[in-house]
Amino acid sequence: MIATRKFVSDEIEALVPYPPGKPIEEVERELGIKGSIKLASNENPLGPSPKAVDAVSKALKNLHRYPDGGCYYLKEKLAKRLAVKPENLIIGNGSNEIIELVVKTFLRPGEEAVMGNPSFAVYPLVVPVAGGKPVLVPLKNLTHDLDAMADAITEKTKIVFIANPNNPTGTMVAKKELDKFCSRLPEDIIIVLDEAYYEFVTSKDFPNSFEYLKEGKNVVILRTFSKIYGLAGLRIGYGIAPEKLVFYMNKVRQPFNVNSLAQIAAMAAMDDEEHLKKSQKNNKEGLEYLFNELKAMGIEYVTTQANFFLIKVGKGKEIYDALLRQGVIVRPMASYGLGEYIRVTVGTAEENKRFVEAIRKVWRCL
Repeated sequence: MIATRKFVSDEIEALVPYPPGKPIEEVERELGIKGSIKLASNENPLGPSPKAVDAVSKALKNLHRYPDGGCYYLKEKLAKRLAVKPENLIIGNGSNEIIELVVKTFLRPGEEAVMGNPSFAVYPLVVPVAGGKPVLVPLKNLTHDLDAMADAITEKTKIVFIANPNNPTGTMVAKKELDKFCSRLPEDIIIVLDEAYYEFVTSKDFPNSFEYLKEGKNVVILRTFSKIYGLAGLRIGYGIAPEKLVFYMNKVRQPFNVNSLAQIAAMAAMDDEEHLKKSQKNNKEGLEYLFNELKAMGIEYVTTQANFFLIKVGKGKEIYDALLRQGVIVRPMASYGLGEYIRVTVGTAEENKRFVEAIRKVWRCL
């Protein structure tokens, strides 16, 4: 009898794919509505910088050329701004790719990666693919429980993921807490500090992650152009790490992993300080307005350091569906184990007002 061989490993068989949202056009077609607004994916409602759009438009004629495989000019520009060496930088097809590169490069089969739960959905997806084990540590008060995460570290631990601010909760860990946590870690553990929403942070207690880099810790700091820079559709992010870590990740990184338009848009976006400040102002004012309106309605929400926040509504899926029928797309949280909540991205002033009107109507019907 010929033995049959499984197509995939048990780890891959057990994975649940990331559930993508439907395009707005398809949602409108299914529900028979028009003029929907999307407040579900933590995007910049102001869009990309006009300078980035112009730069991309001018670069279209060169699409027959391969991109700069080393992102030379972008690295030089980032290095100057961040006061690091180009050798400390790795550019990815979104910071998602760098998460994957960290795992592929450093995690051996049987080793563990510690992470909060819930946190960014990609962490527990990529670890099993490398034969590793995700160690999920429950949040405490919807925030990373760093003491519990430190207690979860064993001799098998190789990587620790900390999203700061955390997605999907919007909460952050402060400098004092992170300092204490880092002091407890063995030197051979890699700390991934995912700061995708860094530019939205307003708290003075937010840690300066570059201090850990200067201290020689094995830290990988993740940033992205998808959020405040409004380039989510082009997929480009970057990591800052010790030279030795970048050296090894570049061995695993695919050639031409970042397209030319993304590189050009990122460099142009960095030059538009006005658009950056306008986006920060829109987020700050939007949160103030939304929180005041929700408070007046007696609806519980979670304060945030990002461009999104959680609202405790009880039956999250029902509220999500009710809002959807009014053309307001938010994110249900059951897949994160937070079924009582919905997650809402801060929109434009007009979009925020429309969301408030919709949630008020839904809330009255409960």
